[in-house]
Amino acid sequence: MISGLTDADSLPVLERMLQFATGRQRILANNVANFDTPGFRARDVSVRGFQEALGEAVLERRERHSARGGTLAFEGTGDVAVRGDRLELMPEERGGGALSHDGNDRDLERSMQLLAENVMTVRAVSTLLRSRIDLMSSAIRERP
Repeated sequence: MISGLTDADSLPVLERMLQFATGRQRILANNVANFDTPGFRARDVSVRGFQEALGEAVLERRERHSARGGTLAFEGTGDVAVRGDRLELMPEERGGGALSHDGNDRDLERSMQLLAENVMTVRAVSTLLRSRIDLMSSAIRERP
């Protein structure tokens, strides 16, 4: 019964998206925090790879269980692994910035841009997830 509620609609997809975005937020914040660390290289995970793998899992779920519900068989990507009910992100060096004399590939503007974009993703997904949970809660209480 409970799994029917938690696997319904968009909840599993939103949960994976939020897990990815919050994990990536820690990685991006670490990049900014180590901006002045000698020899530090910025790291990140592939957003496109995650989105493509999640999209494939959603399509497969629709084919197996119809348009509403069923388990989401998301198996991860090269830098995102599924460990039970959570995601483990394995970032790789991002590169692309010019190396400074201390071996750091500083690109604060790009790091801040990625951080801001990811914050918007976390907020949007959190809002959608909260609205889905509120809707479920109202249905359980049998009142709007």
